[in-house]
Amino acid sequence: MGFRPVLLWSDILIYALLAGGGVWLWLAWRREYWRTALRQVVPNRVAMLSFGILCLYAAVAFLDTLHFKSVSPGDGSGGRVTSVLDLLCGSLRDRTETTYSAPFATHSFSMVVVWREGRQVREYPRLRHAAVHLANPAEQAAADIRDRALYGLACGLGVGGLLFLGCWLYRRRSASPSARLGAGGYWAAGFLTVVALLAAEAVALNCNEGYHVFGTDKAGLDVFYMALKSVRTGLIIGTLTTLIVTPFAILFGVLAGWFGGWVDDAVQYVYTTLSSIPDILLIAAAMLILQVGLTQEETAISADKRLVYLCAIMGITSWTGLCRLIRGEILKLREVEYVQAAEAFGIGHVRIMLRHLVPNVMHIVLISIVLRFSGLVLAEAVLAYVGIGVDPSMHSWGNMINQARLELARDPVVWWSLLAAFAFMLGLVLPANLFGDAVRDALDPRLRVR
Repeated sequence: MGFRPVLLWSDILIYALLAGGGVWLWLAWRREYWRTALRQVVPNRVAMLSFGILCLYAAVAFLDTLHFKSVSPGDGSGGRVTSVLDLLCGSLRDRTETTYSAPFATHSFSMVVVWREGRQVREYPRLRHAAVHLANPAEQAAADIRDRALYGLACGLGVGGLLFLGCWLYRRRSASPSARLGAGGYWAAGFLTVVALLAAEAVALNCNEGYHVFGTDKAGLDVFYMALKSVRTGLIIGTLTTLIVTPFAILFGVLAGWFGGWVDDAVQYVYTTLSSIPDILLIAAAMLILQVGLTQEETAISADKRLVYLCAIMGITSWTGLCRLIRGEILKLREVEYVQAAEAFGIGHVRIMLRHLVPNVMHIVLISIVLRFSGLVLAEAVLAYVGIGVDPSMHSWGNMINQARLELARDPVVWWSLLAAFAFMLGLVLPANLFGDAVRDALDPRLRVR
């Protein structure tokens, strides 16, 4: 049994994004402007905590980006497309029940009819994979969950103790006080301890004939596994769409505000026309056109292409708002004294735009990017509801919420799918807003701490 790497279109875009981000960080670190902003962001504990949470989401998405196929001798096509995250969460993926089950449940959520002693009896059947090692789940489940939770807590605290011990030893053995690891090291150790606690609890409660922490859905799939698989979809929609929007908005906004005249009229005509058409209609029409022929390909490949098409369409149709804001700010900035002085000294238009105008609108760009990122992650649920979002076969928070919409009409209510999607979305959107707010304060020249 071997493995053959598989590159999807979204994988290539993510790798290109990582490479471009690394190059940008290297170039930005060479400029004092960005180094000063970084020195202002690092002491902000809330911002760094939010950045750490975003890194966790990015790590999960990156593991789900490393795709491959298992290839057996004599089989040229290989098996289905899987990822490294699927391997790590193999126990969650393979532990499929028959239908709904509540979080930490040992029996099914729905009653079935079985034959008992020659007559039909309605009962809640035992789950096939949850706590199968218990002889009497009704009496032993609570104690087993407690023991597993305590075991995970002990493992997480043990890892945290080692991290704090390493920080303390490093401070003691540093050659000079200026080279010692400061309080930031202890903050990082505390954050990694929380991460280790969450990971240890997830492993202890789910693995080794464990439980479904967030229950299962109608098809019996583990909801926790579905929420983890949805992280990649949410980040791709938020980041790739935002990166498509930003260059268009900055380019046309700066050109319209600086040159004015027929350039300004042309840009205004374009974004006014696009703004007059509801985004949902443009996205629906474009998706119906582009997705023709995708059904002839493999499910994973066609679903990935549909995701890339959706990001591109949403980016092209949603740059007008940021462009209008940048144009208005450039109209104000071109009248300030230092810009007029640079123009009087004969400095070229491109240099004035890059050195004086673009840096002074970056705080507006960052505010819009953060708000747009959060809005795009949330808008994916609306698009899935109307049937033009990601492919139904792809895991996403929007599809989970769309399915939960029907489950809320049951009696009793199936609430855990909606709770899992809401918790994971909140865990991504809130840190993104907090970190973006801190970066905006650091880049805004009017709020710069001297």
